[in-house]
Amino acid sequence: MDAFLFLIRTVFELYIMVVILRIWLQAARADFYNPFSQFIVKATQPVVAPLRRIIPSIGSIDMATLLFAYVLSVLKFAVMNLVASGGAAAGFSTGLLFIGLLSLIKAVGGLLFWILLIRAILSWVSQGRSPIEYVFHQLTEPFLAPIRRIIPVMGGLDLSVLVLFILLQFLNMLIGGFIGPVWYQL
Repeated sequence: MDAFLFLIRTVFELYIMVVILRIWLQAARADFYNPFSQFIVKATQPVVAPLRRIIPSIGSIDMATLLFAYVLSVLKFAVMNLVASGGAAAGFSTGLLFIGLLSLIKAVGGLLFWILLIRAILSWVSQGRSPIEYVFHQLTEPFLAPIRRIIPVMGGLDLSVLVLFILLQFLNMLIGGFIGPVWYQL
């Protein structure tokens, strides 16, 4: 049973991250001709395109894609509850809506962490020649530039990524303190 729950959680979370990346790419106005961006668009287009005809964007935020990510987060827990209960129809509750929202917020923070980590590792290896590194730079620079204004690059060391890691961990612990142990189980 645990193996099935792991598989369900992993598949949903990976696809939710792809959907969040689409929102983030659009908000950051990243290069959509980049191969990485094209993959994200093609992986989400079959569902997002019909939704975008119905649900308008608000500014640079694609509300249709955001709603899709939220529905996926809620659906993840509904399917996991169904599998955990052995197929017995567990009733839909408003608690699932709240857990789905929390899960989506945590997924955004987790995705930011992983993209920052991959960007840092790629900066040591690829020296700026990777198309993925270029997109990751476009995605993370709005978060890192304000930190660099406060803590400038010293002796060739850019500490802005480390500072953002510390801020992300602080926010994770702060939210966990308000919400309780359920936050750490998402």
